[in-house]
Amino acid sequence: MVASARSPEFNRLRPGTTPTPTPGQGAGQLNDLKIPQTWRPMNAPSRILPQASLDDDALAHALASGAAEVLVALRAEVDAAGGSFVAKELKDAGDAAAQAWLAAALTAARPADAVLSEEAKDDASRTGADRVWIIDPLDGTREFAERHVDGPLAGQWRDDFAVHIALWERGVGLTVGAVALPARAQVLTTADGVVRDDDTAAVLAGNRPLRIAASRSRPPEFVAALAERDDVELVPMGSAGVKMLAVADGTVDAYVHGGGQYEWDSAAPVAVARSRGLVCTRLDGSELEYNRESPWLPDLFVCPPALAPRLRELLDTVGVASVVGADSKEGAQS
Repeated sequence: MVASARSPEFNRLRPGTTPTPTPGQGAGQLNDLKIPQTWRPMNAPSRILPQASLDDDALAHALASGAAEVLVALRAEVDAAGGSFVAKELKDAGDAAAQAWLAAALTAARPADAVLSEEAKDDASRTGADRVWIIDPLDGTREFAERHVDGPLAGQWRDDFAVHIALWERGVGLTVGAVALPARAQVLTTADGVVRDDDTAAVLAGNRPLRIAASRSRPPEFVAALAERDDVELVPMGSAGVKMLAVADGTVDAYVHGGGQYEWDSAAPVAVARSRGLVCTRLDGSELEYNRESPWLPDLFVCPPALAPRLRELLDTVGVASVVGADSKEGAQS
């Protein structure tokens, strides 16, 4: 679903104030959210809203950090109450609380900007806006409401979920991105000035397998087919944002996805990945486009430029065709 920061259902607050739920005034209001009453205290987070004077980079960082704190606080509430919870209730509470805080923060800091969010009502006027914040208040809802069930981490919360904040500007595309990993106390942004270490030579020389981030439970069929090769290794992990950042920090070499995503799933991590020199396209090599009338963006290809031709060759072997323009920098060694 999509929404604009100008939508009437959003709380309108001054910087330095906190979201206050008001009964019966629209889908964005906390008391209209269909979540258990026991979660309502944490759905009015107390974190101070970012100041409107922040530039876009700093605001994106503050938004991601603030929503992350809201989510961590929800888990802390579960632990303080003895640790038991109903997964669906916690998922719904996380989505609602992070959305409520972000809606209030964006309305206070950038009241003229539009917003596209997974957790808010559609406002088609965003397609005519010059500035659109594309956000996923909780990417990896399933992982947010799960603990490890076995192994050395048994009983501990999973940490592979994220908060996505991106800014799209007309005529430019994605200009700002921030991805928070709340359980790891990390925020990665396009302003970090970090370039990914190039360790691709070992893959190209055949000295180690190509490591691809994949869903723990439901990788696309073509990714599962790639895993049957001796020179490919799947690395299971949670949300889309976590997978893309794993490419950005060198934990894995690539992330390829097909079968369904939306703009909010990829916008912020794509912006961060591009700022680190990574190739980010559709599976067929075409450009990723954002702020379209339909936010459906079903497939994705992320990897370092030097590995892109090899990965596209591998995709061709499992029936995923790629067409890359002659001006592409794929294959270039950094």
